[in-house]
Amino acid sequence: MHEFGLRVYYEDTDLAGIVYYANYLRFIERARTEWVRGLGVDQVRLKEEDGLVFAVRRVEADYLTPARFDDELIVRTTVEQMTGARIVLKQDVTRGKELLFSAQVTLVALTVDGQPTRLPANIRRIVH
Repeated sequence: MHEFGLRVYYEDTDLAGIVYYANYLRFIERARTEWVRGLGVDQVRLKEEDGLVFAVRRVEADYLTPARFDDELIVRTTVEQMTGARIVLKQDVTRGKELLFSAQVTLVALTVDGQPTRLPANIRRIVH
């Protein structure tokens, strides 16, 4: 499991003073980027040298309780499933012990031309 902390800024909120729903997707994207970085995967080098990028194929999200300006949040990322071509993650956003948002995210590998490809063996070893 990987944890990524963040604070809610004014720009993250809507007129009601709560986090705008689409910003949760930004929060979990940042957490995934830091998760991959923490695994030692250089995504820029992966693209330049191997011609491979990761893409979100599917997101299933549940908005449970709103976050507000100045809240300190934690995004927890856990690998739920991995095959030769995809990685399924569970990403939860919490404030303290309170679950605010939960998503299941399916990632796939693509060539730089946008064609589906298998996950390289070294990536599967690192993630698994």
